[in-house]
This record gives sequence, C-alpha cells and structure tokens, in this order.
Amino acid sequence: MKLRTLLCTAGLLAIGALAIVSPALALDPYGVPVMTCGTSGLSKIELKVCGDGTTGAPAGITIQWKTQADYNLNGWSDDGLCALSLSGQPSMQHEGKSRWELDPGECETIVIGDINFDETGVSGNCNEPLECGTTYVFRVFAHAGRRMGRSDFSANLVCSTLPCEGGCTLTQGFWKNHGPGDCHSGNNANAWPASAIPMTLGTVVYDAGQICSILNNPAGGNGLVALAHQLIATKFNIASGASGSCIESSIAGADALIGNLVVPPVGAGSLPPSATSALTLALDDYNNGAGSCADHCGTANLIQKMKAGETGVTKAKKSSWGSIKTIYR
Repeated sequence: MKLRTLLCTAGLLAIGALAIVSPALALDPYGVPVMTCGTSGLSKIELKVCGDGTTGAPAGITIQWKTQADYNLNGWSDDGLCALSLSGQPSMQHEGKSRWELDPGECETIVIGDINFDETGVSGNCNEPLECGTTYVFRVFAHAGRRMGRSDFSANLVCSTLPCEGGCTLTQGFWKNHGPGDCHSGNNANAWPASAIPMTLGTVVYDAGQICSILNNPAGGNGLVALAHQLIATKFNIASGASGSCIESSIAGADALIGNLVVPPVGAGSLPPSATSALTLALDDYNNGAGSCADHCGTANLIQKMKAGETGVTKAKKSSWGSIKTIYR
C-alpha cells in the first residue's frame, strides 16, 4: 500500500508539473519573410515579399511602414505608423489561389498604394496613395498559425517613390479626398472639374453626391464598385486636362460592361471581379501614370498649382466638425 501510494503521489506530481509547464510552452515562430524593393511610381511602391525558405508564411503577412523622416523622429512608435494585413483569398488577382499565403520560398509582389482599397484579404490603415519624391521605411512579419507562432520583424527596408514632376493624372484616392461634401478631407481643396459632373457610368447618370458616395464605398469583392472607382478617377483626370488617347478603349469597354447597372451604394448592381479585373487594372495603371499618353501629377505638384491659382479650382467651404465625415478606407 505504501508503494502504491507513493507511485500515485508521484504520478499526480508529474501531471501537476506538466500542467504548470505546458502553458509556458510557446510555439516556435515562423521564419522571417524576406522583403525587397520593386518598381516605384510617383504614388506607389511595389514590394517583393518572399516566405521563409523553411516555413513560409501560410497564415499571411503584415507590412508596416513610415516615412523616413517620421521614422528618424519617432522610430516604430504608433505616431505615423501605417500597417497592411494580408490574409485570405483576394478577389481581383490570382483567382483560385490565396495570394497572401506564401509557401516556403514563394514570392509575391505587394503594391503599397491605391489599389489595396478594393482588394479583399486586406485590412489596415493608410491606404492613401504615397507621396511622390518621398523615402519610406518598411518591415514585415509572418502571422501566427495553427502550428507556429508569429515571426520576428524583418530588418528595415528603405524604398522611395519617384521624384515629383509635372504630369496629368491622379489616383482614385486623391479624387476621393479632394472633392465636395463627404469627399472633402481636412483642409484639402475641391479639385473636381465642374465639367465632369454630372458623370455617366455605363448608361446611368450620377450627380456629385452620388459619385462621392461611390468613391467612399469599399468594393468588398464587388467588381462593379472597383471598376467604377477607377473609371471615375479616369474621367476626372481627362476632364482636368490629361490626355486620354491611350485609355479610350478601356473607358469604352468599362462603360459597356457597366451598362444599366446602378453602382452601390446608389443602387445594388454587381459584377464578379473576374469580369472586371482586366479593365480595372488598365484604368488603375493609367491613373497612376503607367499609360503611354499621360504622366502622373503627384499630389505635391497639384497642390503647388492650386496655391498658385493655376487650376481654376475653388477651395472647399469650411464646415463644422459634425457636418464633415471622417474618411477612412
């Protein structure tokens, strides 16, 4: 009996020890993803992100960034910190495969800039276009998964947008924040060309308030909304003086595809991303200055023109805080 009691006691102690030790056991972390600078534009930077050669990043990744100037002042504090979390199935590109789940050694190109607003599998802040002529600091980590913990941060990566220069096109993010009503952000001037309103998308005519509501409405996997965002920006750019010769066929194709569908939230129209992604990306390239007929203005360049009174736009009327919507993507 004494021996049996001792054995039972020893067994209970061993189980107790395991209960104490187990919660302290942490999952091994995923390997750190590798990130390098890709092609830069005036308002966007492409980053090549590769999963660790042994573990990959099967649960997705998060990229953080700041301007070099802000990083020099505040390091990686929350002040000025931008983040983009990528996981799940994207709607616009790489259909049939989860773009944000990296196998060991697998690489993907991530665009830090305007198009993230309409992609699914994306969450975060600072989805506005980047500033031209600006240096940014980036870092990345792999998300925790079922079998492994979150990776460490990568080393800092420094990439720059192209220098500001004269040009003609601006992105949907600019037009969304430089218009009237709920499309007015902070002290931004109203840059919407009067000749563009009312605007026809497909065969349906929209007033300024409806166009603003469409720009403020995330696509949420609806290809019609994503296409409308880029088509609106394209029509604003051309109405503001940008050459549209290289994008005419895409504009006509987008209007034909939209037809009599009413774009949300004005209506309840819908199109699958598979039907719209080619046109959406073609218009987005044009709005970012990738077309062969029009350069990209750069936000700083247009603001300088506004201050000099060269654009003919009028500044937005001041309103009380309660009457202005705080705009997030």
